[in-house]
Amino acid sequence: MLKLCLQRALPPAVHKLKQPPQRLPGGGRHTPSCWMGTHGRNEPREPLNSPKRAKEFIYRLHPSERTCLLKELQSFESMAIAQETLEPSPPTAAQIRYVLFHNAIPFVGFGFLDNAIMIAAGTQIELSIGVTLGISTMAAAALGNLVSDLAGLGLAGYVEALASRLGMQVPDLTPKQADMWQTRLSSHMGKAIGVSIGCILGMFPLLFLDDEKEKEAQTCSEAASHSS
Repeated sequence: MLKLCLQRALPPAVHKLKQPPQRLPGGGRHTPSCWMGTHGRNEPREPLNSPKRAKEFIYRLHPSERTCLLKELQSFESMAIAQETLEPSPPTAAQIRYVLFHNAIPFVGFGFLDNAIMIAAGTQIELSIGVTLGISTMAAAALGNLVSDLAGLGLAGYVEALASRLGMQVPDLTPKQADMWQTRLSSHMGKAIGVSIGCILGMFPLLFLDDEKEKEAQTCSEAASHSS
């Protein structure tokens, strides 16, 4: 879906891709960033609706990725021009389902890791640092969320790589079909469903919290009995 997003936003910057790669002033080589959430590894955080945003996105790509992007944009543009005179047909039910599954699968992994790491880290912080410093449960949960976000920076790329190994290819849609509301709605629904399922599955550490609290209470009671 990346090229569908770029198709409308990058035409002013496509000709710049033919030039040799440049460096940003005062900076070195820019590597693609990874983060957890609704954005892919090389997908920009904001819409590419200005030359500045398009330029920032291009500088985050490797040379091989810029070359591949240029080829795909040229192919997409030529296909769109050839189909301008044709009557657009809405995507079929099978295509809509495929778009939904294609977007849902990676976000199952994102939601699972985000919730699981946050719960596990928050619990350990509450039982260790929280007892020492006397911080509240919500403060421990916030610190657990911080750990989860930091872990997501490095794990998001692995989740996408694992999802790509499942063999699901990019949905076979025409440029006009890709811009239709049915396709966009299916894409957003797939992401929402995927991250919801992942977050529910990521709650599995809660199954072990009761045992840990019982052991901690037992240890405290034994220490109190020995002291008395």
